[in-house]
Amino acid sequence: MEAVSNVDEKQLDLIIHSPGGSAEAAESVVTYLRKRFDHIRVFVPVAAMSAATMVALSADEIVMGQHSQLGPIDPQFTIQTPEGPRSAPAKAILNQFELAKKECKETSNLAAWMPILRGYMPGLLTQCQDSRTLAVRMVSTWLKQYMFANDKEGEAKATAIADWFADYESFFTHGRRVSPDEAIAKGLKVTWLESDGKLQDAVLSVHHTVAHTFAGTPAAKIVENHNGRAWIKMSGAVVVPAPGRGQPPALPPGVRYNQIEPNGVVWRKGADSFLTGGQIVRCYLPVRAGRKGHFSINYFNNCRELRKWRLLTE
Repeated sequence: MEAVSNVDEKQLDLIIHSPGGSAEAAESVVTYLRKRFDHIRVFVPVAAMSAATMVALSADEIVMGQHSQLGPIDPQFTIQTPEGPRSAPAKAILNQFELAKKECKETSNLAAWMPILRGYMPGLLTQCQDSRTLAVRMVSTWLKQYMFANDKEGEAKATAIADWFADYESFFTHGRRVSPDEAIAKGLKVTWLESDGKLQDAVLSVHHTVAHTFAGTPAAKIVENHNGRAWIKMSGAVVVPAPGRGQPPALPPGVRYNQIEPNGVVWRKGADSFLTGGQIVRCYLPVRAGRKGHFSINYFNNCRELRKWRLLTE
């Protein structure tokens, strides 16, 4: 709400990079965004997995690159075991219980199965069944209502796609990659990010900015709009300053700033180049004389451009 409360536009470009979360949280996000915007285009610069895939499937269109991925939406459950909590797919739990029923007909197998079955909390098997039904119902409803709104076969497509994403036997692991090609083959409306170079550069710049923010600060979750309004969840981690925090690295002995050396290297003062201990540090880096410096990566943060120099080689 913080990020979209003052946004008047009715079309939303949503960039998602997330390992997922709960289906209930995804439903809350989708319900709110769909009341605020008439058209939603979801960008997946790298990965939108699990519940984040569910959010992506609520879009009118998904934009993915060659390196992007979605993931299965089959529910996961955490079970207490003697060795501590363990997570497992809902379908795997159901399959294991069916196997236990068969094998426990032989009393000699009971000793091996009892420690496992003791970890099954009351209602677990029913929850496993119901959670998958809920995930399929939510995703199929969103697909039919939005992505396939004007498709005569929309309901059939929506049901088939939702069933496939929630099918444990199709993936066998919750972290399995669903590539853009697979998504297109299943009938999803996917546009290639590489088809527009400027758009690709802008989307990946946002992604890299956020990634470096996570790496250099205690930020754990960021929801931000194009106007700079953001909701940021901070982790309890403490950022430990690096040695010599705030001090620029010294030039090599005998080398002066802007001096051209015999080997053709000139030392220039670099732009704001990296984060250490949560602070931007300005450093000196070598650039070949007689050639223009160029940037290895461009980062954009609230319309401010940070440039990182690299050594130019012949």
